[in-house]
Amino acid sequence: MGTLIAAFLFAAGTVVLAEMGDKTQLLAMAFAAKYKASKVMLGVFIATVLNHALAVAVGTLITRFAALQLWIQGLAALSFIFFGLWTIRGDKLDGEENKTTRFGPVLTVAVAFFIAEMGDKTQLATIAVATKFPGHPVAVLAGTTVGMLVADGLGILVGTVLRKRIPERTVKLISAGVFVLFGFIACGQVALGQLHLSVPATAAILAALAVITAIAALLILQSEKKSK
Repeated sequence: MGTLIAAFLFAAGTVVLAEMGDKTQLLAMAFAAKYKASKVMLGVFIATVLNHALAVAVGTLITRFAALQLWIQGLAALSFIFFGLWTIRGDKLDGEENKTTRFGPVLTVAVAFFIAEMGDKTQLATIAVATKFPGHPVAVLAGTTVGMLVADGLGILVGTVLRKRIPERTVKLISAGVFVLFGFIACGQVALGQLHLSVPATAAILAALAVITAIAALLILQSEKKSK
């Protein structure tokens, strides 16, 4: 039961962080200006369940290859650092908010969200979480779905107010920092628990990884300044 709850909470928290400033959160806010919030959230729910069920299935399937467990755990740990850098970079809408269907607002939102989520940060994060908790796919799916609804609900309800009081860049940097922290903790666990490296060796690897991450973050921030 403890692992089940941990899987749910970790999945929900991961997706809330991943969704802050993400393209699909921006999409929810854009649709909320056109349709009722309840219909937007229902569309988000439908798209998330379908999309993340696919992601959980992929993540769970990957973990069945016992010979690849070390690589899977290592890549999953590094992916959180990657997601942190992706969060710093941010996303922009590419016209998904203008997609329309003949089936009404709920399915219009669901179709747009499902397409936007394919290969997106939150879908990849769901795969990573599923590899961390392979024994609880339902809890992971429930957690990522709740996390998506919470993040997008916040985007719809208080996005405008938050942007006036808290700069979007600050929100992105905080979310990115938490992601990177998760990544470093997971990398340390892999080094000590899976590779059985000594503490000094693990510390040296994490220090090198910290330098690489810091350089990448600075390059992204500089690129963002130039684009503005």
